[in-house]
Amino acid sequence: MPTPCRLFPAALCAFAVSALAQDGLPPQVAEALRAAKVPLAAIAISVQEAGAPRPALSLNDAVPMSPASVMKLVTTYAALDRLGPAYRWKTEAFLDGDLRDGVLSGDLMLQGGGDPKLNLESFWVMLRALRAKGLREVRGNLVLDRNRFARAGGDPARFDGDPFRPYNVLPDALLVNYRSMRFTFHPEPGTGTARISVEPRPPALEVVNVLKLSTGPCPEGRAFRDLLAPTFEPAKQRAIFAGRFPASCGEKDLNVALLEPNDHVGGIVRQLWAELGGAWTGVVRDGAVPAGAAPFHAHDSPALAELVRDVNKLSNNVMARHLFLTLGLDAAGAPASPEKSVAAVRDWLRQKGLAAPELVMENGSGLSRAERISAASMTALLQSAWRSSVMPEFASSLPVAATDGTMRRRLKSEGVAGQAHIKTGLLSDARSMAGYVLDRRGRRMVVVMIVNHANAPQSQEALDALLRWVYERG
Repeated sequence: MPTPCRLFPAALCAFAVSALAQDGLPPQVAEALRAAKVPLAAIAISVQEAGAPRPALSLNDAVPMSPASVMKLVTTYAALDRLGPAYRWKTEAFLDGDLRDGVLSGDLMLQGGGDPKLNLESFWVMLRALRAKGLREVRGNLVLDRNRFARAGGDPARFDGDPFRPYNVLPDALLVNYRSMRFTFHPEPGTGTARISVEPRPPALEVVNVLKLSTGPCPEGRAFRDLLAPTFEPAKQRAIFAGRFPASCGEKDLNVALLEPNDHVGGIVRQLWAELGGAWTGVVRDGAVPAGAAPFHAHDSPALAELVRDVNKLSNNVMARHLFLTLGLDAAGAPASPEKSVAAVRDWLRQKGLAAPELVMENGSGLSRAERISAASMTALLQSAWRSSVMPEFASSLPVAATDGTMRRRLKSEGVAGQAHIKTGLLSDARSMAGYVLDRRGRRMVVVMIVNHANAPQSQEALDALLRWVYERG
């Protein structure tokens, strides 16, 4: 990735760096950057008191940078402000045929509305409601209407070569349980094996388990996922787990998105419908609900204000992409598309009086090599959010330092612990943070720092040092 200085004339870049040296980068931040071998030209910083006209500290703040998941702040603030905190998505069921004595002589149709959190529990509640309304047996097919969103093209492995990772799941207007399954490994020392349970468990899914227990430490993070990643045969819906499972891991989970959308939804319906005492032996197919048809049942998502907390605190990329598409859907109608969403966000920025000419949005989640924003524009957006009517919902959605979300393990037992609401971001060559810090004097400070460099993974101490400095300088 080019350093930010390559985007500007050399003289201008040199001026920015020399001005920083004169004004004084906090020593602890400068030292952490030196230790990480990250040059000043590869970072952008903006620190500004809420409501103040000028920053207290800035460096390269006009340079477009890759913000990683900090881009979710643009998406979630726009969604809260345009759609309203009480906005809900609907997933509707239609009966294409006659229902008599609990038997539907025809198709059951499910129409997705783009619900970002139609998880297993919510989907079970929806199917249970169909049973409560008298539907017991479906003698037709399951028809899935995903037409509220344009069909997402592209390869889910394009970003990092791992198509089974849940964060790489493409948007889907009828996305159930993030198209993911949770495999849980239960070591059984007496047999020298690890038992595997699956939730949800589509009846057609075959799990082949030839794991053997081993000694040694339990790998963490990606190393654990790589160790246990299954070999998957899509045509047979067969997942094969082989190799060694360290007994020291104890009970561990692995979340993967293996099945194609129709196989996934159809498999869950077969599992849950049977558990609810229902019957269905048909097939799954795509389709469209006829215009003007009356729904048999409508299931509402949780309110947007609740979902935004999941997006920001847990940095949920799939949910962020659904929020982004919903902005386009609300502004320009179905089918939602990234192009409609980009236009909706730009229109919203103009209405808010926010100039961000350098802004590039691809999917609104930050899981992108193309998305860009400057630290100055992110600061202006955070200042606007602080003055807005949705400030309580927006600010409370950000992870709290040393407390929850992606900040729960950082800055423990330090003064700034509990005093900073900070959204974090990370890619292989980017680390970022943006949010609010309540300093020792009770001043609310807007803080943005972005690092774009091959050594960005080593720069976390510099980001933490800036948060300490902002808090302590009061």
